[in-house]
Order: sequence, then C-alpha cells, then structure tokens
Amino acid sequence: MSAVAQCRRFFAEYVVRVAGSSDARLVDAFARVARERFVGPGPWQLCVGDGYLRTPDDDPRWLYQDVVVALDPDAGLNNGQPTLHACCIDAARPGLGEMVVQVGAGSGYYTAVLAQMVGPHGKVVAYEVDAPLAQRAMANLAECGNVEVRAASATTAAIPRCDVVYVNAGITDPPAAWLDALRIGARLVFPLTHDAGNGLMLLVTRTGSDRYAARVLLRVGFVACVGARCAATSRSLAAALQRDSAEGIRSLRRHTPADATVWCRGDGWWLSTAPPG
Repeated sequence: MSAVAQCRRFFAEYVVRVAGSSDARLVDAFARVARERFVGPGPWQLCVGDGYLRTPDDDPRWLYQDVVVALDPDAGLNNGQPTLHACCIDAARPGLGEMVVQVGAGSGYYTAVLAQMVGPHGKVVAYEVDAPLAQRAMANLAECGNVEVRAASATTAAIPRCDVVYVNAGITDPPAAWLDALRIGARLVFPLTHDAGNGLMLLVTRTGSDRYAARVLLRVGFVACVGARCAATSRSLAAALQRDSAEGIRSLRRHTPADATVWCRGDGWWLSTAPPG
C-alpha cells in the first residue's frame, strides 16, 4: 500500500469514527475515493476561520485531514467537511442497489462516496445548478458508471423515485417533489437553514403514504440552495431556534393545519414535536 493510500485509509477510519459510526462500508467508501481528484491541482487552500491557509506543497496527504478545501476561494465554494458528511451519509444509510438523488454535487467528491455506498447495481443522480461546477463533476466522475450528473436545479426538475435524497445546500422549504419522490422507508437528509446561513441538518424518513418521521442530526451552516428559499419560513425557523430546543422534533407534517405540537411551519408543511401519525 502506498503512503497516500495508507493515509487515505486512516483518514477514512478517523472521519467515520468521529462521526459516531462503525460502518465498515462507509469506511471503505471514503478509503476508495481519492479526494485529490476532486479539488483541483495543489497546493490547496484549506479553510481556517474566515480565511484560508495554503498547503506547503501538492502532497495529497495534506487533504486527508478533517478539513474543508477551497474549490473557488473567491466565490466561497468549498469541498465540505468530511466528518459532517460522514455523519450525514451514515444517517442516510444508502444501501447496495439503491437509488440516491444528490442535490448540490459540487465537484463530485461526496457523489463518489455515495456511488461507492450503493455499488455497481445502484445509482446516484447528482444535480448541480452551477454550470462550471457541474462540468467539473462530470469530468471527475466520468469513470463512475453508476453516476449521472445533471447540470440543472433539483428544485424545478422532476427527480426520480428514490431511496435517498441527499442535499448539500441550505433550504428553508423541502420542495414537495422531493418528499413525493421518496419511496416508503426512504430517507431525506437536508440542511434546514435561515437566511443567516445557520440551521439544522434534518433526517426525514417516509414511514407511510403521507407520514414522515424527522429528527435533528446536528447544527450546521450551508450556502443557500437556489430555488428553495422562502423569507417567511426563514423567519419562522430563526424564531423557533431562539425559542425552543430542536431536539424535540419528531415528524414532518403535510396537508394538515399546524396544531399545538408545531415547532416550525413552512409553505405547505410543518415540523412537529409529536411522532408521525
């Protein structure tokens, strides 16, 4: 095993364990994907506070830390934090042979991890609204036969029926099409954020034709998702975060008036502290 491969394997075990998981499949997925293929040529800019720190050289081993790597520093576009994604992918539980829809592919690194998780008989359909980033992702993922990158917005597209929707941009309202696309037992993982960029990573599981369990995974900050933002919901979320603990969230409700268990309400949906009906 080369020094870089050994470093990548240790990195994979580290980020998965820090994420609170012992999933050997997730470790293998991170260990099989070369991060340097997805972040451009080195040296690289690593995020530090509100700025960046340049690596001393282009040795790929600098990338195998729990660091955020700049894709376009001027635009504030980055390759996300590995432990955060390890936690969220673990919660999404993409299984062998499953269909995953990813919203916000970026340059394709975590798309490749998801592709490893579903295996050659599964599929990942990855949307990226930023055209140059979508082209980078297509090139980076060209050898992944179970990945399709679509240079389009998932907020307006008719997304396929799926087992997982994995969202990598902050939204205020999950589009109805995403909830409708979930098969029974399917999982939606997404950052619910207000206009300051801060909020919650939620896991929503479809338990029935119109029933959705929900729970908070962790507090997060994400760039905004184009087409899935509402000022009124943003205000409702910001107020809820100040008023109540999000740990009480138990379900996502649709097509019903909010009752006394409401935690936060959006456009046609609301979060409840009661279990799914």
